[in-house]
Amino acid sequence: MSRRRFDQAMQSMRTREPRVREDAFDFLREHADAYVGELIAEFAAEGDDPGLRCWLLELIAEARSPDALEVFRGQLDGEDESLRFWAVRGLEMLDTREAEQVLEQAYANGLIF
Repeated sequence: MSRRRFDQAMQSMRTREPRVREDAFDFLREHADAYVGELIAEFAAEGDDPGLRCWLLELIAEARSPDALEVFRGQLDGEDESLRFWAVRGLEMLDTREAEQVLEQAYANGLIF
């Protein structure tokens, strides 16, 4: 997949037009595995739009990449319930022993229920 298409989709996700945003999200969901590195970088850099951060974390979860383990771990103790939800979901979707251990530890520490 081209970086240009990713950049265009990210630009569209930042517009005020709901349909344009949704179309860009759908495109990225279909190709999340090809853009996981870029999605992780965008998530780390995004600080202004909580809704976009949530969508990015959902897309990262859809990618099902072990590269996202630390991203998900980092959201388990945050204050944003939506990000916590997608972090848990992303760890579940990874379906690896490492992801299971992170979830077990988060449950044991009372970070998630």
